[in-house]
Amino acid sequence: MAKTQTPHIAILPSPGMGHLIPLVEFAKRFVNQHVFTATFVIPTADSPTKAQKSALDSLPSSIDYVFLPPVDLSDLPQDAKIETVISSTVARSLSFLRDTFKSLVAKTKLVAMVVDLFGTDAFDVAKEFNLSPYVFYPSTAMALSLFLHLMKLDSMVSCEYGDLPEVRIPGCIPINGNELLDPVQDRKNDAYKWVLHHAKRYRLADGIMVNSFLDMEGGALKVLQENEPGKPPVYPVGPLVTVDLSNKADGSDCLKWLDDQPHGSVLYVSFGSGGTLSSDQLNELAMGLEMSEERFLWVIRSPNDKVSNAAFFSAESQKDPFNFLPKGFLERTKGRGLVVPSWAPQAQVLSHGSTGGFLTHCGWNSTLESVAFGVPLIAWPLYAEQKMNAAMLTEDTRVALRLKPDDTGLICRDDIAKTVKGLMEGEEGKDVRNRMKDLKEAAAKALSQNGSSTNALSQVATKWRNHTPL
Repeated sequence: MAKTQTPHIAILPSPGMGHLIPLVEFAKRFVNQHVFTATFVIPTADSPTKAQKSALDSLPSSIDYVFLPPVDLSDLPQDAKIETVISSTVARSLSFLRDTFKSLVAKTKLVAMVVDLFGTDAFDVAKEFNLSPYVFYPSTAMALSLFLHLMKLDSMVSCEYGDLPEVRIPGCIPINGNELLDPVQDRKNDAYKWVLHHAKRYRLADGIMVNSFLDMEGGALKVLQENEPGKPPVYPVGPLVTVDLSNKADGSDCLKWLDDQPHGSVLYVSFGSGGTLSSDQLNELAMGLEMSEERFLWVIRSPNDKVSNAAFFSAESQKDPFNFLPKGFLERTKGRGLVVPSWAPQAQVLSHGSTGGFLTHCGWNSTLESVAFGVPLIAWPLYAEQKMNAAMLTEDTRVALRLKPDDTGLICRDDIAKTVKGLMEGEEGKDVRNRMKDLKEAAAKALSQNGSSTNALSQVATKWRNHTPL
């Protein structure tokens, strides 16, 4: 087979749908605008999920994908955190990655490799093939600023970060130490060591793309883009989100229900593809929604009393979630509330005229989708970097109202009812809604033909096009 001369990039997403989705959006936008081809190379620890397959099967013909053989993680401790599992999967896949690159180099003009936040061990293989290594950071500029500041923080602070009343991340609002991302909360845990390992290796990248834009995170991005020895250039290329509204097949029932609701009257409630609540918390949320007397569309999963990211790798409910609702809840809220199990077509729901608010776990994909459609937020962070996102959304960009847990860690029904009513009908809701409307316009402008994010992506394309492969 003759080797093609179109420049080709390899994209390595670390496991988990939350990392794959923004990389898929990046790949589609990139190949459509810049005449490149691409291959997703996906490390695995078990067989691919249905959600992964359907996301990859929807790609245009210029983007291919290959699943690497599964690696053995049986020696990891039972309670290994998600960052350890993800990073170990990538690190143990390098020999398979090398084989895949050999075959790609034989038939394509392979010029660059893009990894996400936990994929930096693959840089070693990229260098062997003279590929330009890049990070695509699928979260906030704030979290990226923390990653690049972490080595300094690690050497300056001897206690746990959670004991600090304030942490100053360059370019960002100060936040409480216990709001920093989960894997840095226990410095003795392997997850922290992995995050520190990746943070150091970011400096080996030729560039870092971040899924954000100037009007949303001006302070953090200004600092990230300052020239500093040993720091790679940072390109804000967001918001890259799923805005494909053509796929209505799976969620048609809830969309039909939305068609019958008044304009802007429905609160959409969803905790993303990985989030789960405890049984007690599920009960409080149900009672809070009922007490608010507002309309709601709630994507529900069976509760998990141990961890808040139980659905991270599967996105499915383990048991029938309806069995966990308070007795009589569905009957009492019939007509003004709709509860759907496990999944809803989120982009279609958020873009629907009847949707007036979004109670969210503050995962960055969900946050950017709500910005793209101008839907104001109620912040209910669960895991990963979501508390940092919630702090930024409520105190900096001010497009969200925040729910706060009580001393036992539970968010109570009274607070839920009051905040839901406040967003949907109160003055504070009006302010948040207006700011979100401005942010929606700024996001569209950043992605327009001469917008800041479009131009940043063009700079990356030019560098890759000029890169001389082996």
